[in-house]
Amino acid sequence: MNSRTSRLLATGSTLAHELRFVSLYDPGRGVAVPCDECGKVDLDSLTESLRNAYFGARALVGREYRYPTVQLVH
Repeated sequence: MNSRTSRLLATGSTLAHELRFVSLYDPGRGVAVPCDECGKVDLDSLTESLRNAYFGARALVGREYRYPTVQLVH
């Protein structure tokens, strides 16, 4: 379930952070969603596919994914 998204808001600005859920079993696998510096995700700006991946990863924290971290996007 690798997911990336364009980081454009409705205003056209670029997000500088993303919330990353890393797999407990395969470190190269995970879900990353755009967020603010506090880790808040704007659900309305996500595609349906990325929103579903985000909810799925959130539901599987501790079983499939590590607790999410906020990372700067380079």
